[in-house]
Amino acid sequence: MGKSLSSFSSSAPAGSTIPWAGLVHLFVVYVVWGSTYLAIRVAVREGAGFPPFALGASRVLLAGGLLILWAVLTRNRWRPTPKELAVLAATGLLLWTGGNGMVNWAEQRADSGYAALLVGSLPIWVALIEAILDRRLPSLLFVFSLLVGFAGVGLLTLPVLSTGTRSDILSVLALILAPICWGLGSIIQQRRPVELTVPVCSGYQHLFGGLGFLVLVIATGEPVPNPTPEAWLAWGYLLVFGSLIAFTSFIMAIRILPMNIVMTYPYVNPVIAVILGWLILDEEITATTIGGMVLVLLGVAGVFRDRYRMPPKAARRAERVSH
Repeated sequence: MGKSLSSFSSSAPAGSTIPWAGLVHLFVVYVVWGSTYLAIRVAVREGAGFPPFALGASRVLLAGGLLILWAVLTRNRWRPTPKELAVLAATGLLLWTGGNGMVNWAEQRADSGYAALLVGSLPIWVALIEAILDRRLPSLLFVFSLLVGFAGVGLLTLPVLSTGTRSDILSVLALILAPICWGLGSIIQQRRPVELTVPVCSGYQHLFGGLGFLVLVIATGEPVPNPTPEAWLAWGYLLVFGSLIAFTSFIMAIRILPMNIVMTYPYVNPVIAVILGWLILDEEITATTIGGMVLVLLGVAGVFRDRYRMPPKAARRAERVSH
């Protein structure tokens, strides 16, 4: 989970020719956001030298500072109103400290591909939270999709919950909590939009998330980081590619491509994460892993299918939630 959000709508007509530039940006989102789980695992696994919350604090504080500095240098409005600041603080804490922080903490023990599969259930959680908030009567497709998706989550977590240690179980629970935090942050941002540019919004979200990480560093008594060279490379990758390049590509893709094409990335990221974890870290892929992945992705597909069957006005509103 190395990305931020704002509220956007696609400017490309659904039936228009798909521009290659948009597909290039989308490919960057596919690969980079799918690979950040691997980078986190490399940085926080045993012996790597990066405590999980210190990793988050150092990465997002620097990224946030760079984004705000860029806004100042380009003379964009960078001073939020008190109401805007409250929204940015809430979303930054939920997205980064809650969402990304839980992933960082869990990946001390959990494989990167496994983490990506559980976090890949995010669209299902967002849809469920929105249905509850809006008191919207769900369709049969929506209910079926939720059941399928949560069956996939259950299949993925069952082996750990039944045979794992207490630390393993807590890691699984953190990976379930992470997409819930990210989903809540997404919904708040969508329903309380701020009149600031994308880099400025993202910059403040990074900074508030970083402050939340610092609180956790102090509260948990994390040791001073002593990263290995591999962990430093992973940190740099998360900063440059995860927080800066891929986010920019996401914004460009969502402005150029139809929304239903951009929203294919939740299907692709977990698959890339599983493959990279298997290739680079020799993470095991079992029948349970494959079965859980298929069920989660089918559930996500059903949720999106249900969204794009909404009336146009409701569909446009649902489109704005992105992660």
